[in-house]
Amino acid sequence: MEEKFKQQPSNVIKVVLFGPESTGKTTLSRQLARYYNSVWVPEYAREYLQNKWNNERKTCEPEDLLHIAEGQMRLENQLAQKTNTVLICDTDLLETKVYSEVYYLGSCDPILEKYALENTYDLYFLTYIDTPWEADDLRDKPDQREAMFEAFQNELIKYNKPYVLLKGSKKQRLETAVKHIDKLIKENPHV
Repeated sequence: MEEKFKQQPSNVIKVVLFGPESTGKTTLSRQLARYYNSVWVPEYAREYLQNKWNNERKTCEPEDLLHIAEGQMRLENQLAQKTNTVLICDTDLLETKVYSEVYYLGSCDPILEKYALENTYDLYFLTYIDTPWEADDLRDKPDQREAMFEAFQNELIKYNKPYVLLKGSKKQRLETAVKHIDKLIKENPHV
């Protein structure tokens, strides 16, 4: 059962857009995939939870998290096979772990936690909260953006994950991300 949460081996550089809701992760994921003529892994939770909201008018519950994690890893593993350079991940299981702990008072399913920490990425891009808040059916913490940002940053620090903070305009964020991805490509001759 646990295999479905495991990252499959690949020879691509994997980067993750990481941070609170409504901080430009999806926009930048698409831009980076286009820039590198590669693919991006969308956030499975958005589709899953939007369908749940549309059908049941219910938000995320603890029992949804393993379904979300499984769907996210299925997408990532499938799409990693469609590129030979850079895989842009709109999220990862570590992000799901942070949401689990924030929403469910420090609780996280042990399987989710295990794979959130075992799966590896070459670099995280931590998106700052200097983008305008955009409401939708799923976003629900407009007044807690700073606390959420700190939760995400603290997780990266706690587990010694390599990360770069992205601030500023869409153009500035893209330029910063490209500079760091280009450096990774230069340092990894297998790509």
